[in-house]
Amino acid sequence: MRKTAAPSNDSIQALARRALEQCDPLEKLAQTQALADAARSGRLHLDDDGTPAIRIETPGRPARPLLVPPRALKPRGLGTPEGRAALIHAVAHIEFNAINLALDAVYRFRAMPAQFHADWISVAEDEARHFRLLCDRLSELGHAYGDLPAHDGLWQMALRTDHDVLVRMALVPRVLEARGLDVTPGMIERLRRVGDERTIAVLEVILREELRHVAIGSHWFEYCCRERALPPSATFLSLVEDFAPGALRGPYNFQARALAGFRADELAALPNPGERR
Repeated sequence: MRKTAAPSNDSIQALARRALEQCDPLEKLAQTQALADAARSGRLHLDDDGTPAIRIETPGRPARPLLVPPRALKPRGLGTPEGRAALIHAVAHIEFNAINLALDAVYRFRAMPAQFHADWISVAEDEARHFRLLCDRLSELGHAYGDLPAHDGLWQMALRTDHDVLVRMALVPRVLEARGLDVTPGMIERLRRVGDERTIAVLEVILREELRHVAIGSHWFEYCCRERALPPSATFLSLVEDFAPGALRGPYNFQARALAGFRADELAALPNPGERR
């Protein structure tokens, strides 16, 4: 991976925005890593002059993949290399967007404590590594990121939640990322039936680390609820109903969700539980 040095006089928010707006995937990965390295070294400062973040209507992303409505994306079977490549491409697109979502949280919510920014920088670093692993696997199957169409639903959720860190923490890590905890074990089972151990190895890394990401989201969601004297479980379910009705659907990975900070009453109230995992 190419190396990019972070200027020592820049702020965390400036570097996060620079990486967020970078369109070239390899350069975005390099800038994200540079941000993480510089933040760990203590060479960066937080913006504290009260300047508000601007809305990022479109994050940095390459011209491809072609973005289409979700209903235009037809599932493919995993019995062929093409079908497995389509699955890997879809997950790679999720991880690419997850880099942008984590960087946007760092850039946007600058009034949050320093540990909030450290946590989401670490998430961006993980997501960048996940994306690189998936792209490597795609290459082994004769494909590259951008070869297949994808949808823009993930960034649309970023726009719907960019006004309030409480809403962002409820809706992105605890709905979008938590969905990965639910569905990834099933993907792994299906891939095991067709003997694709190389893709399974990548998904197992992602599943393990996404649990930490959801837990980070749960921690900061509860922090915001305490700051505003709000009941966490009722607030979470109300926000889902207001901003993403129908987004919660089973089957759920109840064990993983509990490990990621979901309260027992939240788990009990999840709609349409389906078959329990």
